[in-house]
Amino acid sequence: MTSQDAEHLRLLALFHYGVAGLQLLFALFPLIHFVVGAAMVFFPDKAAETKDGTPALIGMAFMGFAAVWIAVGLTVAVCTALAGRNLSRRRRYHFCIAVAAIETIACVPFGTILGVLTIIVLLRPAVKQEFEVAASPAF
Repeated sequence: MTSQDAEHLRLLALFHYGVAGLQLLFALFPLIHFVVGAAMVFFPDKAAETKDGTPALIGMAFMGFAAVWIAVGLTVAVCTALAGRNLSRRRRYHFCIAVAAIETIACVPFGTILGVLTIIVLLRPAVKQEFEVAASPAF
């Protein structure tokens, strides 16, 4: 593996950490929706004048949407950070490829650029061989 490949992997690992931070930030935006939904569920008399249960139903929808968004966002952010760590350690080649493919869709535009560049670098034969050497047991 050339020094240029090693530098590319180092930069990709750093950028993965940065994108994971952005993903974490965006994953937590729906906390506002969750709080508003919880207020509608637990204090329906304050949410609207009607007493037919509509505010509670809408509140549950708000909470459900926010919970799913947060869970998916946190999962993608953690996987992105783990991919950065694995890139720096030259481990879990297929995991890094899979996360790069998911990044191309999940975090537009930064994840798309990062995912494509990661796939390009990881498909180099010398880089792939470096991952295989790091994964083999040292007996």
